Amino acid sequence: MKLLKDILYKVRIVEVIGSTNVAITAISFDSRKIEKDSLFVATKGTQSDGHKYIEETISKGAITILCEELPKKINEKITYIKVSDTTSSLGILASNFYDNPSESLLLVGVTGTNGKTTTVTLLFNLFKKLGYKVGLISTVKNQINNELFPSTHTTPDAIELNALLRQMVDKGCTHCFMEVSSHAVVQNRIAGIHFAGGVFTNITHDHLDYHKTFDEYIKAKKGFFDMLGSDAFALTNKDDANAEVMLQNTKALKKTYSLRSMADYKCKVVENQFSGLHLNIDNNEVWSKLIGNFNAYNLLAVYATAILLKEDKTNVLTTLSTLSSVEGRFQYIRTDNGIIGIVDYAHTPDALTNVLKTINDIRTGNEQVITVVGCGGDRDAAKRPMMAKIACDLSNRVILTSDNPRSEDPDTIIKQMQKGVDGVNHKKTLSITDRSEAIKTACSIAKPGDIILVSGKGHEKYQEIKGVKHSFDDMLVLQENLKLFLK
Repeated sequence: MKLLKDILYKVRIVEVIGSTNVAITAISFDSRKIEKDSLFVATKGTQSDGHKYIEETISKGAITILCEELPKKINEKITYIKVSDTTSSLGILASNFYDNPSESLLLVGVTGTNGKTTTVTLLFNLFKKLGYKVGLISTVKNQINNELFPSTHTTPDAIELNALLRQMVDKGCTHCFMEVSSHAVVQNRIAGIHFAGGVFTNITHDHLDYHKTFDEYIKAKKGFFDMLGSDAFALTNKDDANAEVMLQNTKALKKTYSLRSMADYKCKVVENQFSGLHLNIDNNEVWSKLIGNFNAYNLLAVYATAILLKEDKTNVLTTLSTLSSVEGRFQYIRTDNGIIGIVDYAHTPDALTNVLKTINDIRTGNEQVITVVGCGGDRDAAKRPMMAKIACDLSNRVILTSDNPRSEDPDTIIKQMQKGVDGVNHKKTLSITDRSEAIKTACSIAKPGDIILVSGKGHEKYQEIKGVKHSFDDMLVLQENLKLFLK
């Protein structure tokens, strides 16, 4: 319970009607979750406007309303706070309500199209092994030390985020590593949060269904660095064309990492095999269980972040070599007769290119690369033919299938992907709508030594069809079918 006047600290108020000397038990922007003596924040979403539910929330027990437009009918028993932007105000309110937990943590946000989940998870595991109590907020899972919490969004809403950070502080965490999505920046989910640092991995074609243009997508990512304070660091991948853009207006300490050019933190890939990576990081030899150049970037970002957080260089490099791959990120199995099965979350053109190039760099050339690939429904349709073309250009056999079709017809999605398959590649391409059958077919045509890539869903344990999430695990289906065809 907090006094309203205290949780309004730093909120830009336009008008107040009523007393701010009232006790608030909870904050909500969802009219269905209103509790007695709570504060309702009327936000304007893409599908609904919270201002329409002000009267309903008052009837359920809300005693304070934060809004952009005051209702025509004013209830004398209710306090109304008018602001110009309720979504940004929500973050500040939530932070104040939970006693500003981000200020009691070394909180590092990681943003970019690819590599966010791997980077934050590796950082979490690294700092745990270094002896710290640590929090994790990611697409795959949220975690406080060894305690797991469900993850519904890459970045939680402002209330959930601050509640989670509060739990971390209360349980003794000193560090937290979190993914920061472009949606979260635009929707002000991280408003009011204090970051010790920000990391930029890369930016490629994705989420244009939401941001509409690539420039808007870049601006969303840049918005995260614009909000960093002078006491924070901004670490960017210098090999990405938009690295300088991210740093243009930031007040934070600017640092860079690179595999290809001069930077503050440098790495060279000495050897890249299915058994792992041999790296030279800042003139130190490091062996990693992870695979591929994209993971060399992730590991370098982790190393640089740890150094910027004042960790000992030798301890960091030694511990870095003990870290394992993240679930659903180039996660692979090898059968007795040498068939390699790989599950990867690659669901963007750039990510798929990186994974397939990694496979082709390591392979001997005598084996087939068989790729199972789909595209999600209700998402950026422009990348569908691109995904199919990349799979065809970099694989020996390709099976186009469903990903998470959501509300769309999966066959329509596959037809759109087929537009990227030219005449030369047509003969090596199959279209199988049922994802399970697609993986089974890939296993049935694989010969000893061949490599099967199942891309798109990675860690996900479901397939969403017509609003229903059905149990589905790419790795389990792959394992079951490889056993079946090896009997």
